[in-house]
Amino acid sequence: MIKNRFSQNLSTFHGRVLPEKEMMLSGYSALIDSYKLKVPLPEKLSVISKFHRRYENEQWSIYTPRHIPNASLSGHLTFALRYEGIDLAILNALFNIIDSKEIEKWVQQEPIGKYSRRIWFLYEWLTTKKLKLTDAIAGNYVDILDSDQYYIGLSKPSKRHRVRNNLPGVRDFCPLVRRTQKLDAYIKHDLRSIAFKKAGIIHRDVLARASAVLLLKDSQASFAIEGEHPGRNRAERWGRAIGQAGLTPLTIEELLRLQEIVIGDTRFVKLGFRKEGGFIGIHDRATGAPLPDHISARWQDLQILIKGLIQTENLLKDSNMDAVISAAILAFGLVFIHPFMDGNGRIHRYIIHHVLADHEFAPKGLIFPVSAVILDRIYEYKNILEAYSRPRLEFQEWKPTENGNIKVLNNTIDLYRYYDATRQAEFLYDCVHETIVKVLPKEIQFLQKYDKMKLAINEQFEIPAYKADLLIQFLEQNKGTISKRAQTKEFKFLTDKELKTLEKLYNNIFNS
Repeated sequence: MIKNRFSQNLSTFHGRVLPEKEMMLSGYSALIDSYKLKVPLPEKLSVISKFHRRYENEQWSIYTPRHIPNASLSGHLTFALRYEGIDLAILNALFNIIDSKEIEKWVQQEPIGKYSRRIWFLYEWLTTKKLKLTDAIAGNYVDILDSDQYYIGLSKPSKRHRVRNNLPGVRDFCPLVRRTQKLDAYIKHDLRSIAFKKAGIIHRDVLARASAVLLLKDSQASFAIEGEHPGRNRAERWGRAIGQAGLTPLTIEELLRLQEIVIGDTRFVKLGFRKEGGFIGIHDRATGAPLPDHISARWQDLQILIKGLIQTENLLKDSNMDAVISAAILAFGLVFIHPFMDGNGRIHRYIIHHVLADHEFAPKGLIFPVSAVILDRIYEYKNILEAYSRPRLEFQEWKPTENGNIKVLNNTIDLYRYYDATRQAEFLYDCVHETIVKVLPKEIQFLQKYDKMKLAINEQFEIPAYKADLLIQFLEQNKGTISKRAQTKEFKFLTDKELKTLEKLYNNIFNS
């Protein structure tokens, strides 16, 4: 039995300061407290005030005395589903410790209740245990996820529970994304149509050249995010792989192939899924002990998690889920799992391209340089990654290994299966938006001006094409002037008057 009580002694809850002195935990906060659930807290929890004033702050939703739920498991689950939505991580942890008879009793008392039937379905879906209940024969079908609260997956009826399963994933991998004003505004803006419209009015030759430049730019940026600066051959090789995104289905074999391409020299890295622990962080300078910022999934769980991710990708492909939100769910899911010893970040960003191409979000053959935008937003990117990782560190027990790695000691698979991916989706949409409305037009405009400049040079001077390219390159590097070194070497044949004419021409075209 859960006790409903206003507590004068409760000033904080798991490190969060309560907004008032006397408050009552409700919904998920009450379930976490009563059942001592070891789960990352959702961004917002609910609490009841003694005052008749409904309000919110960054961490709490404050309800009035009229919202007080029944002091029972079913009462607080009903409150949670009604006001807080679905939190699969909390529900999964709860279902793993309660007596299944409590759910059976609730369903028997409320056989057509929309909350009891949803919890019944979620219990069996999450635990894979069938309750001792006969199939529902009455009650209107209800959705598991409220489409006003979440972006939903493909809807499939469950006759046993008389519900529609519209979860955007499968049991082994199912992050959720909440509906927000920001995401709704992006979806309404229809960036896909804008991208196709911009591409449609550009000469095909210019678009092809822009695509080639942006592809290399994205590849180089993806390495730079990892602190690497590869040679041109390696960057171009990975760029070619990115350029084929969406052509090959996402499978375990495909992920392994991509890792081999991105690593290149395999003498120093073991290819394939990890066979040991993994973390992101540093080592203590004095002791050499690991200091993790992120702990990867246990290597024993990788096959389950990656298979779940791939199944979810297939499910999302058949649904009406927005392409960018789908990409966020899958790409960030892979980097959080961190299945490889090396190459995770670049493959994570490859998956963004794969999903956008597979959903035909971008014009064929055009790769948005999302990695270049992420590189410009690197601190924001790191914060988005840490928003997932840091709250989970306290639930991961580990010990250091002799080789400076870590060994996870407890069961952590559910930390990677069920989480809120809303912040990651908003960040990715910011990056895609910037790519379409700023980066792509800027690159195309540059190429159009470049062609105009090259044509002007050819009209006035009989210079070989490669020399004209070099001349424009020097002007660009030196902000519209030709350096003294270039005047005395590569372009010593030009007169002072001709040099001034070229500089004026460049500035008129590029700075107009």
